[in-house]
Amino acid sequence: MDPVAVSERASALPADPGVYQFVAGDAVFYVGKAVNIRSRVRSYADPRSERISRMVARAEHIDFAVTDTETQALLLEANLIKRHQPRYNVRLKDDKSYPLVQLTAHAVPRVEVTRDPEDSATVFGPYTDKGRVETVVKAVRETYGLRGCSDHKYANRSRPCLDYEMGLCTAPCTGEIEERDYREDVESAVRFFEGETGVLADPLRREMDAAAQDAEFERAANLRDRLEAVESFHDAGEDAVSSQSDERAIDVLGVSLRGDSATVARLHAERGQLVDRTRHHLDAPEGEDRTAAVLSAFLAQFYAERDLPDAVVLSERPDDEDVVAWLEAEGVGVRVPGAGREAKLVELALKNARRRAGRDDGLATLARELDLDVRRVSRIEGFDVSHAQGKAVVGSDVCFVEGSAETADYRRRRLPERNDDYANMRELVRWRATRALEGRDDRPNPDVLLIDGGKGQLNAALDALDETGWDVPAVGIAKDRELVVTPDRTFDWPDDAPHLHVLQRVRDEAHRFAVQYHQTLRDEVKTVLDDVPGVGEKTRRALLTRFGSVEGVREASVEDLTDVPGVGEKTADELKRRL
Repeated sequence: MDPVAVSERASALPADPGVYQFVAGDAVFYVGKAVNIRSRVRSYADPRSERISRMVARAEHIDFAVTDTETQALLLEANLIKRHQPRYNVRLKDDKSYPLVQLTAHAVPRVEVTRDPEDSATVFGPYTDKGRVETVVKAVRETYGLRGCSDHKYANRSRPCLDYEMGLCTAPCTGEIEERDYREDVESAVRFFEGETGVLADPLRREMDAAAQDAEFERAANLRDRLEAVESFHDAGEDAVSSQSDERAIDVLGVSLRGDSATVARLHAERGQLVDRTRHHLDAPEGEDRTAAVLSAFLAQFYAERDLPDAVVLSERPDDEDVVAWLEAEGVGVRVPGAGREAKLVELALKNARRRAGRDDGLATLARELDLDVRRVSRIEGFDVSHAQGKAVVGSDVCFVEGSAETADYRRRRLPERNDDYANMRELVRWRATRALEGRDDRPNPDVLLIDGGKGQLNAALDALDETGWDVPAVGIAKDRELVVTPDRTFDWPDDAPHLHVLQRVRDEAHRFAVQYHQTLRDEVKTVLDDVPGVGEKTRRALLTRFGSVEGVREASVEDLTDVPGVGEKTADELKRRL
């Protein structure tokens, strides 16, 4: 659109609060909010920078939406930016999902680690160390006997399951414990997650001492390790965070700018202890006070779909007073400390932001070389397939964020048995794409998919993307000459190129993870369970689903084995004899 067209369009817009969008075809280039839509859009007839001039020139028309209040416009703008990711906005690039602990709202609550809690559940977290969370939840279950089974497994049982025999559950399903007593144990677990460490640590310490006195040294060592995890669970490694009045949750934000990109580090404190640290990446705006503009964009977009903390502590005041007014109207304290403990926390947040912002120039170079529509490749998912002449076929999906492995976001999948690498890769990528589009994958979309293989494997992946309509760029890397293959061309980068090293690390990890899973299936499952008469592929899968591993099958009783569909007493006896 030229300046005349912008002025003409502005004249037809309402002079009300709302949101406007510069659009070309189906692509939204920019989303903005305004107290007066007509006046704000008219200002684009005389753009304030070359970048905005380019945006206006590319736009074909201007859409708008009127709101009742400025606060509604603020939230609508944030939601539209998150939905459309317009290239000319300051955009929040990634949104990591951390594990939580939930106690369900059942009469007999279930405790579990999850990334997608139920609306009615009692939820604690998020936590950054998934392994430690799982260790602590297991300790909670062993100490208080809380169930971890699904509602389907809980209902209509005639006898307790294996968890009862292993001391992980007190079996309220069959009346081995009264619901009233079970609820008391649940309350003890809640007290622990709320910060009362001794509720869980004291019983573990007594059990550890007793094991040591009975010369059960291996068990005592295991209890010691578990006790250490429990005692450090509520300790984030920092001094207590001071808070004002009755503030329980505080977020501390620091911003680092590097060229045309920005990193926001967020420290989250609960009840005076740091419990979470995250980093987020945005495009840096133009102008003099860029840090204040980044904070305005981050606050609006990050908190638009999340519970608000009691206070946000910032390195400087945001430049958008509408954002500040919205937060304060919602009861959120907005502070820029000059000295004291909170000022030290701001420095810590700034240190976190600067450390990540300066890492790995290869990510920005990779985006430029591949001509991706991002300033910097933040999130890469790598795919590989492993099998033995079509047997025990598996696929891996590993994830790297900012050049580092994000193991919590690794996934793997058993694939149909066939000796066809292209079909296997097509199946693997189709599975990932379908889950993403249907909202069944809790991970953010990656900036790029990396396929382990050359043109053939890449084309198979592209077929899956075309079939499903998942709009994510994909590239391949061939092992022989380390050539990077895209749909349009092939790159032969120098061996010491940082951006090549980024892809090689992802490729090698995807290969390792796939081979590891394949070997597990081939060695532990194929040679052990499949040699047992009466155990076919369907029964083998049912056994592994129920007990988790061959070792779990080995430890199961005959009664538990016969609970598995397809396993009779004769097969169960044979399994016990062979294993």
